[in-house]
Amino acid sequence: MTSCYILIINTMLYIKEDKTVVQQISDAELEIMKIVWGNPEDVTLFPYIMDRLAARGKPCQKNTLIVLLSRLMNKGFLSAKKIGRRNEYTTLVSEAEYQTAQTKNFLDKIYEGSAKGLVSNLIMGDLLADEEYEELKRLLEKGKGQQ
Repeated sequence: MTSCYILIINTMLYIKEDKTVVQQISDAELEIMKIVWGNPEDVTLFPYIMDRLAARGKPCQKNTLIVLLSRLMNKGFLSAKKIGRRNEYTTLVSEAEYQTAQTKNFLDKIYEGSAKGLVSNLIMGDLLADEEYEELKRLLEKGKGQQ
């Protein structure tokens, strides 16, 4: 019973601005979400995901993909609409929302919420390419909300 409780705590780390929970997802689930987010169509079909996984060098068995898609639906990342014999998947959490939640969690865990600490570490640790440094400088000079 305790391990189940801990699992629930560990998967419910992220909060969107409207106060609904954005759960943590596994690396395999994230790979699927990247494919769905990158799809130019409004809906994503199962064969599209299978093909893109194979193209990325990460082929997946049909049953495994079904389980992963089911988990993503249970976690609130995807919805599925049955059309005939196929499912059409639609995202419920945008890539930007997920990235923001992940970034906030990372800042809180590693830098105690300090964005300054993160940026300082990127600069002092020589972890930024010259172009990235200049782009960050431009963004900071523009000011918040003026991008």
